[in-house]
Amino acid sequence: MRALKILIVDDSAMMRALIKRAVKLTDLDIGELYEAENGRRALDVLDTRQVDAVLTDINMPEMNGVELLREIVRRGVTDLVKVVVSTDGSAARRDEVRDLGVTAYIDKPFAPEIIRDVLIQCHPSVVR
Repeated sequence: MRALKILIVDDSAMMRALIKRAVKLTDLDIGELYEAENGRRALDVLDTRQVDAVLTDINMPEMNGVELLREIVRRGVTDLVKVVVSTDGSAARRDEVRDLGVTAYIDKPFAPEIIRDVLIQCHPSVVR
């Protein structure tokens, strides 16, 4: 399998940097890491790049994470691993995104190992 290409979506540049660092600290074969500050920008990336996984926040301006996930589902992108990394860990929110095919819901703050474990679970063949 080729290296994983991952899209990190969060309105906080600092949080995107933390997630990016956490991804790089895994033992996975990581290829391109793309970033977007909201769901609209994430869709622009998805229109032009092949991505294996999206790690998205929920609460963002312009287009939030739930709206992004709904649009991904509407477009029929079924092979994309969708992971939510958010402070909004309510049961209602978890149920809502689970119905949109989310693979994992990671609460902020998080340990890098959690992202690693989720990515390995979804793509075990990329372990170095």
